[in-house]
Formats: sequence, structure tokens, C-alpha cells
Amino acid sequence: MAQVRPFRALRYSATAGSLDRLVAPPYDVISPLEREHYLALDPHNVVHLTLPDSDEQAGRDLREWRDEGVLEREPDPVVYALSQAYTGPDHVQRTRNGLVVILRLEPYESRVVLPHERTHAGPKEGRLRLLRATRTELEPIFLLHDGDPVEIPERKPDLAAGGDTLWRLGPSNSLLQAFADRQLMIADGHHRYETALAFHEEDGTEASAWMMVVLVSTREEGLTIFPTHRLAQSIDGVRGTPIDEPGDELPGVVLYRGGGYELLEGDGLDVEIVDALAPQGVTYTPQRDEAVAAVDHGEAEAAFLLRPTEIEDVFARARDGQVMPQKTTYFFPKLTSGLLFQPLDD
Repeated sequence: MAQVRPFRALRYSATAGSLDRLVAPPYDVISPLEREHYLALDPHNVVHLTLPDSDEQAGRDLREWRDEGVLEREPDPVVYALSQAYTGPDHVQRTRNGLVVILRLEPYESRVVLPHERTHAGPKEGRLRLLRATRTELEPIFLLHDGDPVEIPERKPDLAAGGDTLWRLGPSNSLLQAFADRQLMIADGHHRYETALAFHEEDGTEASAWMMVVLVSTREEGLTIFPTHRLAQSIDGVRGTPIDEPGDELPGVVLYRGGGYELLEGDGLDVEIVDALAPQGVTYTPQRDEAVAAVDHGEAEAAFLLRPTEIEDVFARARDGQVMPQKTTYFFPKLTSGLLFQPLDD
């Protein structure tokens, strides 16, 4: 049984300045150059917390911002409706809606929260140190459910930054009870979820048993998965059937190397077919033209061009207890960091 509830969010106050200058993408998609940009953009930009010079500095900054009124606590627990207007990698404009709540942490074994991708120890160790220093969930994670999409109010939003808008909905029991019999699948945020579990295990407080999440319905019209193509430094003799350059709709897993295209055969989803071939030195890009250009420029031996993974396939494997290769899914857009924070001090 998934337990979700409203919460008293910590958020930037009106005196902090323009919210557009204070928010940023999540920590794991910001390059070193982009980090410097956000750090210089505003002394209170969220990147000072999510990608700090040190964990201790992030803790000091957060405490100072609260003391100075840069960050203020909502007076009452509420649920938020979140709407994200975006243009995808396919250049199509869409809007994705979700619900912002806090979720009671459950180990994967309980089958309430389902992972679908493998994780690595390194990112979790860094996030755990930061969580210890700040005692605040700085960024929400993105979960999917198979219930009804959230209804967005027709009134003026309470918060807005870029393509993101937020409305306070209040603590609606009927809204929250709808998730009592749902399984939730992590779309984005596996490392942060497992970090929160580890922190709660060592912390032991009731406050640390809850995590800020955005719940999005699999029936949400604006929900899309884009492919993440693979670049490989070595493919160890992989061979396919030569084909002409494919159009926008790929016929299957397509290997590009030496200026030519080959269609690969195999069982399973595209990401599983490539994973079984065990390419070496793999990096990722959501842009097909970037993958092809990297091979043409000699930056990789080959590129594996993939089709998007269907949401139904991902959820089905998660329910069966299967985890898939890293970067199986590319949910776009990422959730914006800095709109809301969840303190773990109450």
C-alpha cells in the first residue's frame, strides 16, 4: 500500500528574487560548465545546494537561507499540482501534469515502489553525504502510477518558473486515498530513492521516512519516453544486415559505423538487445544526429540507434521484478529543482 500525504514545503520566499534565477535542472544532468553558470546566476540558486563546493557548505548555506528568510516554510501541509510545458527532442510541444506529495519510503521487497533500472554505488554515496549535511530532500523524484491523471485547476497558479506552474490543492483525503492500492514505479530518481532509504535506516526518525515525489499517471497525455542512443568505443565484432539510412521510425536496433547502417537482430527490448552484445566504453545521447556525428568524427567506433521503450513494457518488467540496463528510459522533461524542498526536521 502506497502511503502519500501533503507536506509543509520549504520554498523560496518573495524576497529571494525571481524564481527563474533560482531554479535549475536536477544535479545529475548539469555539466561542469553549466554548474558554473548557475552558481554565478544568483547567490541563492539551488545549485549552491545540489552541487555545492562541499556538503558542509551546502548545510551552512541552507541554514543561513532559512534564518535570513530566503527560504520559508509553508504554514500548512498541502498537495501541489504541477504542470510542465515543454518541447521534446522531437520538437513537439506538450504539457505533462503530476501531483507533488511526500511518499512513505518502502524497501523494494515490499513491491510498493518498483525500480526499473540498475544503480551504481558512487552517486548514492555522494547524495547520502549531502543529505546528512542538509537534512533536506532538495529535489523530488519522478514516479509513475496507473491511476487517473491529475486535474489541473483553472485558476491562476501559486508558483511559476519557466515552463513549470504549481497550484496548492490542500490536503484532500480522497485524492490521496486513490494511491492506497497502487504500485508506483520510479521513472527517474533511482539513486536518490535508494539514498533516502539508506538515510532513514541510519537516522531512524519519522520525518526521514518520507520523501518528496512527483506522481504522474501512465495515462497522462503529456507523458513521453524518448530513446537514449548508445555510443561505443568497441563492439567486438558485432555484425548486422546492411540497410539504407532509416527514416524517423527505426525498423529495430540500428548499428551505425563507417558511414553505413546495419539492422541487428535479437530478443527483447532494444536496450536489452544492445546490453546482451556487451559493447565497451559506452556513453549516451538522446539525439540521433549527435550519435551519428560522434562516429563520423572518430569519437566512437559505432552508435546503436534505439527506438523508444514503451511505458507498458517498462512497468510490466518492473512488476515482474526485473531491472533493465542503465538509461533504458529517457523521460523528458526532467523535474525542475528549486521549486519546493522537503525539510526532515519535523
